Amino acid sequence: MITSIEPSPRLIVIGESTSTRLGAEEVGRKALNLMRMTEAGLPVPPAFVLSTEVCRDYHTRDRVPGDLDALLAAGITTLERSTGLEFGGRRRPLLVAARSGAAASMPGMLETVLNIGLCDSTISGLLRASGDPRFVWDSYRRLVRQYGEVVCGLDSAHFDDLISTLMRRGSVVEVDELDVAALRELTAQSLALFVDEPFPQSPTAQLRGATLAVLRSWSSPRAAAYRRLEQLSDEGGTAVTVQAMVFGNMGATSGAGVGFTRDPATGEDHFYVDFLVDAQGEDLVSGRRGTPDSSAAIAAVPGLAQDLGRVRRRLEALFGDVQDFEFTVEEGRFHILQSRAARRTPWAALQIACDLVDEGLIDEQAGLGLLAGIDLDSVSRTRLADGVSGSLLAVGIPASPGVACGPMTLNIDTAQRSAEAGRPAILIRAEPTTRDIAGLSVCAALVTSRGARTSHAAVVARQLDLVCVVGCGDLVVPADEGVCRFGNRIIAEGEPLSVDGTTGQIYAGELATVLERPEALIERTKRWAKSP
Repeated sequence: MITSIEPSPRLIVIGESTSTRLGAEEVGRKALNLMRMTEAGLPVPPAFVLSTEVCRDYHTRDRVPGDLDALLAAGITTLERSTGLEFGGRRRPLLVAARSGAAASMPGMLETVLNIGLCDSTISGLLRASGDPRFVWDSYRRLVRQYGEVVCGLDSAHFDDLISTLMRRGSVVEVDELDVAALRELTAQSLALFVDEPFPQSPTAQLRGATLAVLRSWSSPRAAAYRRLEQLSDEGGTAVTVQAMVFGNMGATSGAGVGFTRDPATGEDHFYVDFLVDAQGEDLVSGRRGTPDSSAAIAAVPGLAQDLGRVRRRLEALFGDVQDFEFTVEEGRFHILQSRAARRTPWAALQIACDLVDEGLIDEQAGLGLLAGIDLDSVSRTRLADGVSGSLLAVGIPASPGVACGPMTLNIDTAQRSAEAGRPAILIRAEPTTRDIAGLSVCAALVTSRGARTSHAAVVARQLDLVCVVGCGDLVVPADEGVCRFGNRIIAEGEPLSVDGTTGQIYAGELATVLERPEALIERTKRWAKSP
């Protein structure tokens, strides 16, 4: 169900005809998996892809590809045909997302821009089509902020300040509690931050700018640092997937979520999912919002639990591995936005490989393939020694198991110096962010006051086998004070902490720990390697 629009193989449309010639190196892993899910009949929104060749041209020639505008125009035409909407239309406007997608998944390292196509001339059409002014102004303010940060390089702190001021004035604690008037004011104030270059009121210009931002992100410092960490090539480039928007911010029967088909921290066979009602996916993966009670939120949306249960097993059967997938529910309709092999701790990788073999989903050789690159003899995790007690500071949401002890630090430079001195640090952040990747790789643990266990930073922490606790509500990180607070307890930079990523508990001081190893699983997988 894939086709190329002639004469350019640089543009691939998902969902029109069948092709077996395309690989992740050409269209990126994200788009390739979208193609497979579409062919399998899963509910994937319409999309087209600019191949990785476009990105390589952009970076090697140091100029905008000459066919970029024509490629985007041809792709948009296919989306208009499949959705019945018009990009830039004043009655039923089509909105799209521009997403990155390299051959190897790089969670959170490359850029995405959502809600492209909203502007002063299309907003009335979306109002007419949806009948929901709050949804429309919420979507517009999201686009303005994300475009400003990703495309124009505006400081996110400026947008945060505007939101904080309006929330204080309205006596609310979350931006999703702002009313229509406040969201409209927030949009106007956000537009005023574009000083050097005005926010584009042309949907075509927005899409072009967002696409170039995605292409540029391939060479960003955080993407380069991640590739070095993962020993990935700098040569491949990223594809750009342009996908019709589906909206999770349309009220009580809508929402956005991230699901792991099994627990990526322990490998246990249970659903691991975060879901926010009346939200868009960026709220979760960015780490800006937590998920107080995902199970209750899922239960509140009719049919969602059943949809998730069905898709969980279908994805594992389709890809032969545990999946990490993003989904959106728009007024009760379930959509999958992407799926990829789940990043997991080494302990979880062992458990998952054995379970998938036992279930007959894969054979032993495929199980060994899932363990490639893992030193089996070093797989372990720590726990608090029996009978140990300490001064409990706070409890957050456990996101990656084990116990880590070390000095508290609030910034990457200090974390790197601490690692060089042989004392990996506990990195404290207000919210998890993949901008920390270079320092995160040398830390002992990550603790945040906001964010969800499925945020990009938490995903990377698990991949690094790093202890992680998120959403610690009692943690306060004042700006530029060199301290953090757990309730009334002040902890200065360098003071020791112990973090239990299995329970979410955080203690003052360094507590005694015990090392555990999954001996039975290790021995079993070693026998696979000896089998003929």
